[in-house]
Amino acid sequence: MDIYFAGTPDSAAEILKSLASNDLFNIKGVITQPDKKGKRGNLQIESPVSLMANSLNLQTYKPHNLQKEQMQNDIDITNADILLVVAYGNLIPTWILESNIKAINIHYSLLPSYRGASPIQSSLLNNDKKTGVTFMQMSEDLDAGKVIKRYEVPIKSNDNKSSLEKKLTTLSILNLEKVITDFYSNRIIPVDQDHEKASYCKKILKEDSIINFKESAEKIFAKFRAYNEWPGICFIHKNKVIKIHGLKISSIASPGNPGDILSFTSSELTIKTIDYDIVITHLQFPNKNIITAKDAFNSYRHFFV
Repeated sequence: MDIYFAGTPDSAAEILKSLASNDLFNIKGVITQPDKKGKRGNLQIESPVSLMANSLNLQTYKPHNLQKEQMQNDIDITNADILLVVAYGNLIPTWILESNIKAINIHYSLLPSYRGASPIQSSLLNNDKKTGVTFMQMSEDLDAGKVIKRYEVPIKSNDNKSSLEKKLTTLSILNLEKVITDFYSNRIIPVDQDHEKASYCKKILKEDSIINFKESAEKIFAKFRAYNEWPGICFIHKNKVIKIHGLKISSIASPGNPGDILSFTSSELTIKTIDYDIVITHLQFPNKNIITAKDAFNSYRHFFV
């Protein structure tokens, strides 16, 4: 079966690796985002999918868009059986979707919930008890195509964005062969989503990392779990941005105002929220390494107290 693959991040790279190891599939080409200019010098940074495709000796294309005129100069993307899309980052245009190729998208939510760019983070921010992956027949509208198959996974209390994404990637890989072959052979009939139940999630921005102590401790901790890879969470104290790398919720709801530093000991920094206190165990000053609360207590005690 001839396949084109489109994707960009690490999770998509892992799925590409699994796809390439399966003799049932012939990967005709890989489409990913163009290289980005690094912050230092003129180095060009390749996407994880580009790096994986190179390691697998797969032909790689990095178009700025998928308009027909540009693509036909490089490849005939419709000259294959399947187009598999995993977090590519661009919408697939109508001319591809209306061709004979069967376009499948793997989305990391139980659609129609959390259409959009940040479904994993949204599940964690909302303290959901379960999530999953949806194999979807692609349509012109964002994540609104017919559902081929859904698979669920529980969200554990210690899951964060990184661990949950790994679970969902593994779940996708385990079911990849069966879903693609059954869909291509018409053994699965896709079903419409219930569009009235659709919810959407926004793109995560760097400024989302700044926490507000007027929020509940539970909400702050949910952000800590959801943003652990990027952008992280932080707070501003004496005009310095302090990143939080270790966080717990206390069972105590101390008196005082949200944002008050309640105590600083050799093991933890405790700050008041709108309800329960939060306990910071690891933190980071600007342009410094991550340190424990003990090291912070020894070096920065007077900054906080």
